[in-house]
Amino acid sequence: MNDLAGKHIVLGLTGGIACYKAAELCRALIKEGATVQVAMTDAATQFITAVTMQALSNRPVYGSQWDAREPNNMAHINLSREADAILIAPCSADFMAKLLHGGADDLLSLMCLARPMDTVPLLIAPAMNREMWDHPATVRNRAQLQADGCTVLGVGTGDQACGETGDGRMLEPQELLQDVVAFFQPKVLAGQQVLVTAGPTFEAIDPVRGITNRSSGKMGFAIARAAQEAGAQVTLVAGPVSLPTPRGVRRVDVQSASDMLLAAVECSQSASIFIATAAVADWRPAHASDQKIKKDGSGQTPTLAFVENTDILATVAQSVRAKAGALYCVGFAAESHDLLAHATAKRIRKGVPLLVGNIGPATFGRDDNALLLVDADGARELPHNSKLALARQLIAEIAKRTAAKSHA
Repeated sequence: MNDLAGKHIVLGLTGGIACYKAAELCRALIKEGATVQVAMTDAATQFITAVTMQALSNRPVYGSQWDAREPNNMAHINLSREADAILIAPCSADFMAKLLHGGADDLLSLMCLARPMDTVPLLIAPAMNREMWDHPATVRNRAQLQADGCTVLGVGTGDQACGETGDGRMLEPQELLQDVVAFFQPKVLAGQQVLVTAGPTFEAIDPVRGITNRSSGKMGFAIARAAQEAGAQVTLVAGPVSLPTPRGVRRVDVQSASDMLLAAVECSQSASIFIATAAVADWRPAHASDQKIKKDGSGQTPTLAFVENTDILATVAQSVRAKAGALYCVGFAAESHDLLAHATAKRIRKGVPLLVGNIGPATFGRDDNALLLVDADGARELPHNSKLALARQLIAEIAKRTAAKSHA
């Protein structure tokens, strides 16, 4: 799956030490299916050569507005008209100021000014010293650029080339790649607040042992990413997994089913969509030992008593907000057999409009899956695909259903 297949990106480089990251970013964009045309300012060539960027992009690099290679000598027109987007990475404080005031004294700024604004979006990845980033002039400039329709991507924080530490670092190439991919995704959930639960829970027996399951959390994390790409503000309540947090997603880490219940109920108060993908333990030990339970060599095993955990999905689905129609609830069922029958019964039992079923043992820990969507009208399969692709399909389906519900 190449998320940028068919996209043509003009990658602009301005002066800054972060130019070294542009080389990896160029490769990443191409690996994701895009074609890349590099344009550099004179200042950028002090940090990385045009030869390097030409080798990585497989295209001649442009740097002069007087470039005679263009038959009409209008590189600023020709290059901008071919682009699906112009991405400036790194974008210096000086170049941000130039963009704000409509400066056009080099090819890259001229291209940005001459681009058709309705069809060629401008994205910038700032890179500068922390004091420059926080300076009132830069704060004003980025606010006005955003007001003018420019997409200002975030910055990283950490050690800077000058020896200082703080905000202003250009984002890492893989972070920028995710942001560019997200930019092109349809914003079908714009304005929505989405709550996702993901991963297993861990029910302690003693300080070193517990009951859990094989859920990796990958499906839930993919859904959280897809919802964020679709324009929603996303909160992810995650059980004990080691997956990285999707870009732009707020994460709440929990351990037990009780912890997840408290977090889900609290976060659902501000959510408009709840997607319960977590594989929550049905039972927990009635009493967890404060100390490790030791074997004594007698061959006798400890007796464990269990109590049933509160059903998180059913609890939220029966909340006042859900009953009033302010919260659309989607459940998940990980089954080992008879998927349609079990998923259908679970949807009715939980009282949710949509239940998503899958065969757990066939997907736990994997990067692919197949889903079965079950609602009051029947069932429909989403065929085997990557979990991210399926997550995007599911989000599109939820968006259609919630839009239809709001217009009913």
